[in-house]
Amino acid sequence: MVSKSDQLLIVVSILEGRHFPRRAKHMLVVEAKFDGEQLATDPVNHADQPEFATELAWELDRKALHQHRLQRTPIKLQCFALDPISSTKENIGYIVLDLRAAQEKKQAPKWYPLLSNKYTKFKSEIQISIVLETDTKTPVDGFKAKEAPPREGKVPALLSGLDPKNIVAVLNEEEGYHQIGPAEYCREYFVLSVTIAFATQLEQLIPSTMKLPERQPEFFFYYSLLGNDVTNEPFIDLINPNFEPERASVRIRSTIEVLQVYFSAQEKIQIHLCCGDQSLGSTEIPLTGLLKKGNVEIDQHPVAVEGAFNLVPPNRAKQKLPPLALDMAPTLGVSVTLQKEGINTQSLIHLDLQTEPEHLQKRVLSPTRNKTKSPEQRSQSAPSAPLQNGHSPPTKDEATESEVESLQYDRGTKLNKKALNALAPVSQSHPGAASSASESTSGQKIAVPAASHHFCFSIDLRSIHNLEVGFPVNCILRYSYPFFGSAAPIMTNPPVEVRKNMEVFLPQSYCAFDFATMPHQLQDTFFRLPLLVELWHKDKMTKDILLGVARLQLSNVLGLEKTRFLGTNGEQCWRQTCSETVGVMAAQGANNKIAELSYTVTLEDYGLVKMHEVLVSDSSQCLGAGQQQVPSPQPHHVPETEPEPRETLEYKAALELEMWKEMQEDIFENQLKKKELAHMQALAEEWKKRDKEREALVKKKVAEYTNLEEQLQKTLTDLEKRERQLVSAESELQRVKRELQAQHERNFQELQDSVRRVKEECAHQVELERSKIKQLEEDKVRLQQQFYEAENKYKILEKEFQQYKEQQCSKPEIRLQSEINLLTLEKVELERKLESATKSKLHYKQQWARALKELARLKQREQENAMARLKKQQQELEHMRLRYLAAEEKEVGKTERKELEDIRNELNRLKQQEDKKQSQDSRDISVERVDSLHTRQLNESLDDYLTRLIEERDTLLRTGVYNHEDHIVSELDRQIREALAKRSSSK
Repeated sequence: MVSKSDQLLIVVSILEGRHFPRRAKHMLVVEAKFDGEQLATDPVNHADQPEFATELAWELDRKALHQHRLQRTPIKLQCFALDPISSTKENIGYIVLDLRAAQEKKQAPKWYPLLSNKYTKFKSEIQISIVLETDTKTPVDGFKAKEAPPREGKVPALLSGLDPKNIVAVLNEEEGYHQIGPAEYCREYFVLSVTIAFATQLEQLIPSTMKLPERQPEFFFYYSLLGNDVTNEPFIDLINPNFEPERASVRIRSTIEVLQVYFSAQEKIQIHLCCGDQSLGSTEIPLTGLLKKGNVEIDQHPVAVEGAFNLVPPNRAKQKLPPLALDMAPTLGVSVTLQKEGINTQSLIHLDLQTEPEHLQKRVLSPTRNKTKSPEQRSQSAPSAPLQNGHSPPTKDEATESEVESLQYDRGTKLNKKALNALAPVSQSHPGAASSASESTSGQKIAVPAASHHFCFSIDLRSIHNLEVGFPVNCILRYSYPFFGSAAPIMTNPPVEVRKNMEVFLPQSYCAFDFATMPHQLQDTFFRLPLLVELWHKDKMTKDILLGVARLQLSNVLGLEKTRFLGTNGEQCWRQTCSETVGVMAAQGANNKIAELSYTVTLEDYGLVKMHEVLVSDSSQCLGAGQQQVPSPQPHHVPETEPEPRETLEYKAALELEMWKEMQEDIFENQLKKKELAHMQALAEEWKKRDKEREALVKKKVAEYTNLEEQLQKTLTDLEKRERQLVSAESELQRVKRELQAQHERNFQELQDSVRRVKEECAHQVELERSKIKQLEEDKVRLQQQFYEAENKYKILEKEFQQYKEQQCSKPEIRLQSEINLLTLEKVELERKLESATKSKLHYKQQWARALKELARLKQREQENAMARLKKQQQELEHMRLRYLAAEEKEVGKTERKELEDIRNELNRLKQQEDKKQSQDSRDISVERVDSLHTRQLNESLDDYLTRLIEERDTLLRTGVYNHEDHIVSELDRQIREALAKRSSSK
């Protein structure tokens, strides 16, 4: 018990938040998780500064706190935005608190920013404080915090990153379980069981159009459990389905958290009612409610989802069938159970195994009471009723709690039925044995040694599991042991389907043998001869295949503890029971184990045999291996006097034989009557069952036909209405057709008239065009003649004009006028050049003034800089700095004078170039003047071209944008020179 001062509380105070966006229809919730326990605050408004004002506390002791601090166990706070309407939670961000920061003295709260914040534009923060407080209340053991278990890593962080779609169940064939989740973290074992308990109203799933097989159809339920296909035992009657509840279980290796994620992704198990390879209906069992978040019930007891689920036909949506009433709906009772392996199962199994011998005693003692009335030495097999799956006592530690409970219940409710079924074959196989044993007969007798004991040996082949064959096996078991008195093979029936990683309980696997032998001979035989049990695969298409053989060492039962019980006559009897699991070795190839067989054998010793002569009946075919056949003792000598005929042994034997024959005839007739009555009852029951089936099918078909009749009546009404609409539409169509025909005739007549008119107009137009063409040809001839005459006149006028032009050029007034025009152009050109030179001069002056100003500015700036430097120097360097400044000013003056000299030289050079250019232009003008006089005499059109070029050049220069150095002005000058050259050459 932890002392009161060692109990601590880790208190996390979540005060308020800031920098959150406003969301009117959402609430804020903070969930805190520590050591697998999760707490949450109350929802608050999603505002800018939400106020939580909540304290969350976890209880633990100092030892656990120290362990958590060593492992650096974090406290993770997750902030969610909750939608109250849809109950969906949206993760906003999280905060991780270090447990080592928690101290017992109170600390000021701190602001923690949200990590992985969804609101990227907001820097959301929450004010939190963490402190350790001493727990003052009385500790409760049920709610005490657990000590921190050793951890290999951050398992919650790993599980939070798992994708539910990527979690699959992986079969581990060697260990016999399904792994769900990472193997290094998921190490807890669970058992998932699915039980189909009952079914009702299944006949509603068979449509009237479906054809069932001609032979008696078999129905069964099918579902898939973690990738394993599971089917139950077939049944025939749909109206009253009679099948035993069957349970299918699988082992799972995982954790509760991973299973929650896995079941939320799987959602449902589909169970189908099948006939052959056709599904008649299905239902879905949800798995989401099996493990709820934060539910810890599975740690104390199994959790289950059970109830009655409605079966739905696969094509109800396509057929648009009306919904059935609740009392007529097909229903299936299903229970899905999940529990941790090993919880409360050991005690239940121990209790069940303690009570098992009593059940075995009841099951074996009932036939023994009847068998001991006839002290004949016989060997009789007494198969019990078929054992359903889950009705035998568990022999493995993997039996779940629910299986143990169901086993106890099934034994208590069905024990008497099994005992009666086991007793019936024995009592029927020996009719009249008691009466025949009391009378003397002349049949063959066998002498039984005085030391022989009456034994009863029973064999119960329980289950087959851990099958290692690559295909499903229709399993039957077969064995034979002649020592028990019968060489006929004993077989289980019917065949059961066995798959990998499944445990299947065998039907009709119990058999009991009664025989008499001496104990030392029994012991020697059991040690020397094991019981060989053969595993056969029964296939309808091919012959049976022997898969393997199991060797049952019967001598093991002899070494076990004997239990005492009382026989039918009060004598003391002894019982020895042995339950084991042996391997089934392959019959062919390598001697490998292909399966495991669980069985139970019981040896009962009823003591010495009281009668030492046993009458062998005609039906006896074989004797026990322990029986010893000895000749009958010789009769004693009798007197030679002749006895009465009725007193002779022969007469008595014949009389006894006749009486025995009559008795056998009566017994045979009674048996025939009983069989006839049983067959009649079976036929009556079958007739009633078939009649019920037919009645149910007739009711269903009547309902379907009524529905079809209503649909046909509605369809007929629609057809009549549609027929009336078609008649009216047809009459309307005839009227429209007549109108269209008349309209067509009118249009055709109008078209013929218009075609005739167009043809006449075309013929008239052609005649007009022909007359026009003829007139145009005449005009063409006339115009060609006029053209020739005008051309001749033009040639004559051209000659006259040339003569006149030559005459005009020879006159002095014309020549003087052309010279005046040329001089005027030259004057204009010179004025333009003068103006451009003036502008250039002004431009150079402006540039010169700007250069002087810049030079003065630079000089002033340099002087100011020099003065600033001089003031910062020491006083003793003042004289040297003044001399340096004077030298520098002198140098600057020289530089300025040199620059002025360069500028003056440049101006003189430009002036000389301008003078040369003007003189060259004057010479060019004079030359051009002479050339132009000759040119004007030859071609006046060249003068116009030259005038236009000069005007364009002058216009460009007058704009002030262009000067003589520009490319376009130079090009115009070149063209002017070329034009002048052409005019001079033409002269």
